[in-house]
Amino acid sequence: MDLPKEIRYRAYSDWSTEERAAIAENVNKSPWHVTYHIEPKTGLLNDPNGFSFFNGKYTLFYQNWPFGAAHGLKEWVHTESEDLVHFHTTGAELLPDTKHDSHGAYSGSAYEIDGKLFLFYTGNVRDKNWVRDPLQIGAWMDKDHKITKCKDVLIQQPSDVTEHFRDPQIFKYDDQFYAIVGAQSPEKSGFIKLYKALDNNVENWEEVGNLDFGGTGSEYMIECPNLVFVDGKPVLLYCPQGLDKAELDYQNIYPNTYKVCQTFDTKIPKLVNPSTINNLDYGFEAYATQGFNAPDGRALIVSWIGLPDIDYPTDQYDYQGALSLVKELSIKDGKLYQYPVEAITSLRSSSEPLADKAETANIYELEVTFAADQVSELLLFADDKGNGLRLTVDTANGKVILDRSKAGVQYATDFGQTRECDIEPTETTANIFVDRSIVEIFINKGEKVFTSRVFPEAGQSGIQLTAGETTGTYFELTK
Repeated sequence: MDLPKEIRYRAYSDWSTEERAAIAENVNKSPWHVTYHIEPKTGLLNDPNGFSFFNGKYTLFYQNWPFGAAHGLKEWVHTESEDLVHFHTTGAELLPDTKHDSHGAYSGSAYEIDGKLFLFYTGNVRDKNWVRDPLQIGAWMDKDHKITKCKDVLIQQPSDVTEHFRDPQIFKYDDQFYAIVGAQSPEKSGFIKLYKALDNNVENWEEVGNLDFGGTGSEYMIECPNLVFVDGKPVLLYCPQGLDKAELDYQNIYPNTYKVCQTFDTKIPKLVNPSTINNLDYGFEAYATQGFNAPDGRALIVSWIGLPDIDYPTDQYDYQGALSLVKELSIKDGKLYQYPVEAITSLRSSSEPLADKAETANIYELEVTFAADQVSELLLFADDKGNGLRLTVDTANGKVILDRSKAGVQYATDFGQTRECDIEPTETTANIFVDRSIVEIFINKGEKVFTSRVFPEAGQSGIQLTAGETTGTYFELTK
């Protein structure tokens, strides 16, 4: 949604109770609200932020402009969970209310230190000529969810980056705190900077250097870099905007990618023996993935189900965006897998054998097996006219195709209406989670993933098995 700056950067205190109520009333009119995913109460949700473990619970913030479906004066909204499935807002917010985040609390991370949660984020500051000064700043949240901001800027803009310098991720490696920050060079090439906390004081950082991860610099900016460790191997998650498509085949406006590396040399600094760059998700929208290593060692990730610079059908209802299910990362036979945490099965309220269904609530999970050496088709959000989201699984030639050209309200069609990936030509499984206007598909328990929005029209809630030998189970899901 295109709104003037005067509206998008209007102070929160200037919005009247009546205006807020009108926005909330419009949001409530939407037919596409999700049930077991996180979406904003009002306005735009984009990046997941501050994903961490604090005070015995999982913390997850989402970035939000609460006054419409546009990118404006952003805050962080705090949620927490005991099982990584049921998240609840606490009322705590990281607001853009100081001179160091005057034009928005941009993305960042969090880490529990000495009984408090340290929030490390980018303060977006603009001068009267609208020139940006990106500041890496901090705050502390106590166990009562009270947030106190650090007085000083923690990392100033270095001389070798443009105004595009953001999204600090704090992590601990060999008992030392480090942070990586996404950056753009004056030559408009993307890279990542590594910082070290002096004496492990997270309010005192020094630059280690530009992180060598085997990148080519063909992208013009790297957003949301995250480093997690899976079985001891560093996995770099990042969003290289403008990446040369000769380097990676992707169809979304911006890709969400990863590299699996062998070791992490903090002195050079370098991620040693990185894999080729890979798509983290093959669906129509997954971006700004954030991950962290939980106290039990698991690498957990969550993504924004949305993309920058895209209009969505919910915009007319003054809201946009959602967060994906929380997924656990694993490495099998050198491949990165991602699959929802085990507690997701707690949503299953009933089950029955998979078969055609004329109508559902569009809130379910399918666990499907596609036989070898055939082409199978499954139609979700189906109506009686043959419209729906078509999933084709070709186990003879090794390909999965997702086609939303006849699924619900059409949008972002400039970027194509199909997405696909290659798989091994053998019997293949899929776990498919549908939540009213979200579909997350996990092929072979997370070997390949498709995350997408679908905005069904009236009567589009059926399931049709249109081709191939397909068996499985239909689970009703209840939050």
